[in-house]
Amino acid sequence: MSSAGTLWTTPEFVNGKRIRAVAAFAGLKLDIPEGYVHFQDNKKPEFLAKFPHGKIPAFEGADGFKLTETPAIARYIASLAPNSTLLPSDSKQAALVDQWVSFADSEINAHTVIIFQLVRGVLTPYAKPIHTTLAERQLRSLKTLESYLSTHTFLVGERISLADITIASVLQRALTVTIDAPLRAELPNVIRHFETVVNQPSLKPIFGETQYIEKALAFTPPPKEKKEAKPAPAPAPKAEKPKKKEAEEDEEDDIPRDEPKAKNPLDSLPKSSFNLEDWKRAYSNKDTRGPDGSLEWFYKNYDPEGFSTWRVDFKYNEELTQTFMSSNQIGGFFNRLEASRKYLFGSMGVLGQTNDSIITGVLIARGQDIKPVVDVAPDWESYEYKRLDLNNAEDKAFFEAALAWDLEVNGKKWVDGKLFK
Repeated sequence: MSSAGTLWTTPEFVNGKRIRAVAAFAGLKLDIPEGYVHFQDNKKPEFLAKFPHGKIPAFEGADGFKLTETPAIARYIASLAPNSTLLPSDSKQAALVDQWVSFADSEINAHTVIIFQLVRGVLTPYAKPIHTTLAERQLRSLKTLESYLSTHTFLVGERISLADITIASVLQRALTVTIDAPLRAELPNVIRHFETVVNQPSLKPIFGETQYIEKALAFTPPPKEKKEAKPAPAPAPKAEKPKKKEAEEDEEDDIPRDEPKAKNPLDSLPKSSFNLEDWKRAYSNKDTRGPDGSLEWFYKNYDPEGFSTWRVDFKYNEELTQTFMSSNQIGGFFNRLEASRKYLFGSMGVLGQTNDSIITGVLIARGQDIKPVVDVAPDWESYEYKRLDLNNAEDKAFFEAALAWDLEVNGKKWVDGKLFK
């Protein structure tokens, strides 16, 4: 059998397995370079000349055609076997295959990868709220898949397609990270489908044995290092005073010195007449509305040249469930903004009810750009930021209501809130 081309990958790499499985099911041969060492060979000039991004899997066809990115390679390999069931000839059926491939990668595998990196300390610092949010999103996706497979043997049509192999490949990874025994009990049709695919005679040698976990991976904090008591320096003879000084200098050279912290660019902004700490005290000690309230103090002292006001909205409100959990999410976001405490004040809340709520609020930030203030939080991009014009009646009303905790948006009333101050 002639080869369809060469695939650079490693034996246990999940994405490589997917492509190899597609080729095996289609009856196609792929050459795998012998002795390939990842993180070494993919950095060599000859590899980068073919694949400038230097990542795997990477494919080079027998005709010299080069391709990267797992979904693209897998689809191309499937197209080389038009008589297989991998890619339907009907355009609508083919579109459904693409739909499930995208769903597998973005709604299941993406969460598995990040959760694994969080609990294994690859992504730091570990953040429980982010872990919980990702797990909840993946669970929602798995439930969607379970519901669909309760009435379908395969994802598209009545035979295995590229969609089924893709789902199986991402599930095999998830079964070692997040899909533990209790969750598997809730997903009988997902597990049935997975085992049907991976146990196909042509696919079993590729997928191998699946390691089912009993309990989802969890973060284990590293043990705290015990500080050793510093030995008292021995008294030096009087006649040796100069040497004592030299010895002390040598000892200091042995002590690790903290690297000087990079200056935050926000500290280089022109001095502002608006004192954020004074505002935080005024907000805490005064009624928000009414005469001599904190809003009156704010408008009297606010410096729009040195500070800016922003509306902030969570991007994924459709995924919110219990309102108390949404409130905890705000608290986690604020905790991760700690490094910007002297540049930022925030008032955010949960509006609505269980399974029908939103997260929104306002921020008062140093400078005219919100990004340098909020990008200290790993999840800052989960929120949208819109600059408020306090000379605009609608923006001003939103700003004041968010501070007073009586904000109402599209019929949804404020039920709980958090402050960053």
